[in-house]
Amino acid sequence: MKAGYSFLKTIIIFSLIFLTAGCLNYIQDVNLYADGSGKMRITYWMKMPDSEDFKVLDKIGLFNPDSIRNEFASKYNSIESIKVYSDTTDSTTHAIVELSFQSIDSLNNTKAFASSNFSLQDGASGQKVFTQFIPPIATGFGLDGSNFKVTYKYTFAGDVITHNATATDGRTLIWSYSLSEIGSGKTISVTFKPFKLKETPYWIYVLMSVVLLIVIVFLVRKKK
Repeated sequence: MKAGYSFLKTIIIFSLIFLTAGCLNYIQDVNLYADGSGKMRITYWMKMPDSEDFKVLDKIGLFNPDSIRNEFASKYNSIESIKVYSDTTDSTTHAIVELSFQSIDSLNNTKAFASSNFSLQDGASGQKVFTQFIPPIATGFGLDGSNFKVTYKYTFAGDVITHNATATDGRTLIWSYSLSEIGSGKTISVTFKPFKLKETPYWIYVLMSVVLLIVIVFLVRKKK
C-alpha cells in the first residue's frame, strides 16, 4: 500500500470495488489513559465477495494477518492480537486488531494511521486537548457510500470538558459517520482533565522504613 495512504481508506475503496451491493463497518475503540498511553481495538467486516474477487482481496491483504501486522507494526506500540475469521451465517469476513501504546501520538508512525494526525497537547491548566483526523474518502464508482459506516469510540481517564462527538455513553464518546458524511474530512476533538495518577500512600513509606530498620538491627545483632 502507498505510504501516507490510510488503512481505512484502502479498506473502503477496495470494498466498494468488490462489494457494490454490500456494506462495510469499521470500529476503532480506544481507552486513553491519563498519561497518554492506552489500548486500541479495531474491528472491521464486510460482505464476503465471490471466490474470484476474494482471491484479489486476499492479495491486497485486508484480511491477511501478516499484511495487517505490517500495517500496524511500530517500535512505539505493541500488537497484542490479530484475528481474522469468516461468519457463514451472514457471509461476512471479519478482522480484529488489538494493540497497546505508550503514547497515542506515536501511532502516527504506523502505516495504518499515516493520515490520522493523532495529537495530545496541553490545554488550559490541568487539561489536555486530543484530536484525530479522519481523512476524506471519495467513494466514486457511482456509489454514495451510505451503507458504509465508520465509528470511533474513545473512553477517557478523566473528566471531559468539551467534545464534538455525535453520541456519548458515560465517559465514552462516539463519532459515527457514513462515508458521505465524512466529506472533506472530520476532526475528532476532545478537551478533558485527566484523573490524577494514584500516588503511593505515605504509610507505605513508613512501613518500608520500619521493616528496613528491623532488618538492619537483626543483622547487627547477628554479627555480635
